[in-house]
Amino acid sequence: MTEGKWDEKFVVFLKKYYWDSVLDLANNYPDQRSLEVEFPDLEIFDRELASELLINPDEVMPSANNALRQIDLPVEKTLDDTRVRFVRIPNKIPNRDLRSKHLLQFVAIDGMIRKATEVRPKVLEAAFQCMRCEHVTMIPQTEVKFVEPVGCENESCGRNGPFKIVINQSVFIDAQKLQIQESPENLKGGSQPQSLDVDIEDDLAGIVKPGDRVIINGVLRSHQRTTREGKSPFYDLVLHANSIEYMDLEFDELEISPEEEEEILAMSRDPEIYNKVIGSIAPSIYGYEDVKEALSLQLFSGVAKHLPDGSRVRGDIHMLFVGDPGVAKSQMLRYMVKLSPRGVFASGKSASSSGLTAAAVKDDLGDGRWTLEAGALVMADMGIAAVDEMDKMSTEDKSALHEAMEQQTISVAKAGILATLKSRCALLGAANPKYGRFDRYEGIAQQINMPPALISRFDMIFVMLDTPNEDMDSRIAKHILKSHYAGELSEQRKNMPSSIITQEQVDEHMEVIKPVIDADMLRKYVAYSRRNIFPVMEQEAREHLVKFYMDLRKMGDGKDAPVPVTARQLEALVRLAEASARLRLSNVATMDDAKRTTKIVYSCLRQVGVDPDTGAFDVDIIASGTSKSQRDKIKIIKEIIKMVGEKHPGGKAPLEEVYAEAQNQQIDHQHAEELISKMRRSGDLIKPDKEHVKVV
Repeated sequence: MTEGKWDEKFVVFLKKYYWDSVLDLANNYPDQRSLEVEFPDLEIFDRELASELLINPDEVMPSANNALRQIDLPVEKTLDDTRVRFVRIPNKIPNRDLRSKHLLQFVAIDGMIRKATEVRPKVLEAAFQCMRCEHVTMIPQTEVKFVEPVGCENESCGRNGPFKIVINQSVFIDAQKLQIQESPENLKGGSQPQSLDVDIEDDLAGIVKPGDRVIINGVLRSHQRTTREGKSPFYDLVLHANSIEYMDLEFDELEISPEEEEEILAMSRDPEIYNKVIGSIAPSIYGYEDVKEALSLQLFSGVAKHLPDGSRVRGDIHMLFVGDPGVAKSQMLRYMVKLSPRGVFASGKSASSSGLTAAAVKDDLGDGRWTLEAGALVMADMGIAAVDEMDKMSTEDKSALHEAMEQQTISVAKAGILATLKSRCALLGAANPKYGRFDRYEGIAQQINMPPALISRFDMIFVMLDTPNEDMDSRIAKHILKSHYAGELSEQRKNMPSSIITQEQVDEHMEVIKPVIDADMLRKYVAYSRRNIFPVMEQEAREHLVKFYMDLRKMGDGKDAPVPVTARQLEALVRLAEASARLRLSNVATMDDAKRTTKIVYSCLRQVGVDPDTGAFDVDIIASGTSKSQRDKIKIIKEIIKMVGEKHPGGKAPLEEVYAEAQNQQIDHQHAEELISKMRRSGDLIKPDKEHVKVV
């Protein structure tokens, strides 16, 4: 088939399928210089031509461009500098599967932009002027190296130089280099993400930035490596881009078929939907219904609002787990990262602030300029970022989280780069108390090794205590052993050909730890909800939240309150109520949602702010770290020590007598000991020797 014939075919194709687009292009030319053609349309039009495009793009693409320039337009304009850009290419190849057979084929590579250089002009045809006879020679620049003329073309001159380049007669084009890396979620464990260099030109240059997820369609070419010894037999791959498609993946990229949509809507009408979603989150962990409920709301997230003054209110719900070791905090974090389509997991000790936000690195693409590399919070844009061991992070690294959590952007000012990256992710943190385990008689504020400014940015803080309780412990133990037993059965059946275990047995025992809703289905359910549901809160629900908030504020009235209830908590209530409505696919947030929200927040606060002795709700604990009853007990002990001390010389009270007297006043030995050591730390008592104490 000759090239001319292809030109005609393309003319027919463009007129038939893309006439309106061509007219639009003509109107906007030269501001718009490219016409997007969907590959499936070309395939419907001519199968042979479409497959030829994939195998020999270097022959077919010029035809497409010629055809676009040849079309007779009703307006007086020529489309000289236009190009056809093909999108939705079926030939999608993962970065790590590129082989020599793909060279010079038309391929689609998807991934994340890791680096992008600045847009710079590149010469296509250089005009050289002979310095002797002033004749101008045009030399096309197609090679990697710059080509200069060998001799003057003017016959009467014929000398070989010298030449100077005439800039205003040369032809330039905008060019940029990118590096595209495999998306982190598609990686197999332990493999490093591979990257590929991309050359983009003309009107594609300068439209993508690091951190974007895109599909780049183009022709795979190779450049020979040069070493000091000369040319190497190894070639480097470069993708010459023809078009770029944005994959704003987030929760939105999940394809939902009409059948699945019906199933989703049917699920949402089930009155038990809350329990089902809760039962689908980390089913191998027993109990923690309230924590799982909060996690399910985090998946659905509130509605992000753009206000008329240009500000944005976040919709993502941030949560922090603080708890004793061994209460399955990390397990839940890992599960949530698996559920979220763009989940990123980082661990506090190993994550630096630049690893979480963005790092400025020396560019290895071109000329060693500084470029930005996106960090974990940017990668998790529109997903969930889980940060484990938050208490082990250094202070500078924690400060990197402030802006990311509230404004959901990351501003970088490093190495002469000033940039703002988006990080619209929900943060899920886990931390251990300061001394490894909770001290029941200490305020929680003192035991979380995090600055109050950061703590107040979390919508919910869950305190997960590991308190022995016979009934609960036996249930947890049975659950753990059941899940281990199910795992043992399944592994033995899988790996031992001689095993007598049947699939039915395995399924029967697996029932315990099977999520109620399959993870893929749940993901689609969440995606559907986040895409289509934007709840509005009813009047009475709003009033309920305001009343709850006002009550909380009243409790935290004290003048020395380190973890106060701030206006952020009210915003948190709103977000949770919206997420609760989204969970059942309702566009109205009702009183039920408001009540469910206040219940979760209350249970959350109750863990943080309950006096361990009286069981009464006492915001003073959160506020000042010492509850009312504890303050009273300290007074009593002080009185006892004074009283006992008066009987002895020098006011030294023997400890034995103090403990005995405390026993009479309903303070047991161990508690009295704790209180005395606490008073010594605060400098109210001194201990002249081992057996005596004395009030200062």
